Amino acid sequence: MLDAIEKLLVLQDRDRNLHRTQADLASIAPQRARAQNLASSSQQALDAAKLRAKQTESDKKKLELDVEAFKERISKYSLQQFQTKKNEEYRALAHEIETCKDGISKLEDQILELMEQADVVAKEVATTTKAAASAKKDVEAEVAELGKREENFQQRLAELQSNRAELASAVEEGALFRYERLLKSKGENVIVGIQHSACGGCHMRLPTQVMVACQSQSELNACPHCGRIIYFTRDMELAAAE
Repeated sequence: MLDAIEKLLVLQDRDRNLHRTQADLASIAPQRARAQNLASSSQQALDAAKLRAKQTESDKKKLELDVEAFKERISKYSLQQFQTKKNEEYRALAHEIETCKDGISKLEDQILELMEQADVVAKEVATTTKAAASAKKDVEAEVAELGKREENFQQRLAELQSNRAELASAVEEGALFRYERLLKSKGENVIVGIQHSACGGCHMRLPTQVMVACQSQSELNACPHCGRIIYFTRDMELAAAE
């Protein structure tokens, strides 16, 4: 195999590992964000339930104050009834007292409804409290695990990058330029073998003269269809002949 091809294959393998490690590292942040969003959603559900419970209690207390106000008015009207000597005024006060009693009855019905709502909301608060606590625990564990993975990926990336320049410098300048240019457009598969008389990158059948040139292993050859650098070895020839 041509020396330049061997060196480029080593460099390509390093770049593939680099790209995969970079992709793994880049995936950590979205995973962490999703986990944190889950915990946040659970907490928001709990906060909303607590707010409903607080509002229900506030509404109930307001109605209870309104009931007390009606009772005070009844006491006031009852005292005025006791003090008045006029039948017409007495009847008017009696009417006001009945109106207050009706008002109290309606308010007490509303209070009962709110008490029922409070029971439902209390159960919801209990459920969402457990869910939020569970989600927080799970997310904390997941985030910690992601942190360890992130640290490992960063260490792995640093190791891979450490001598990438050294590997690249070992490649002849012209060949390295072609490789780097193709790396930007073709991704991981720049140096590809010939598979059944076809390019291992684009899988298009290669002309005979290109096959012959590759077999001579005297220079770098490119696929006329996709431009990738192609190479040929004896095991490929045997595979192609089967």
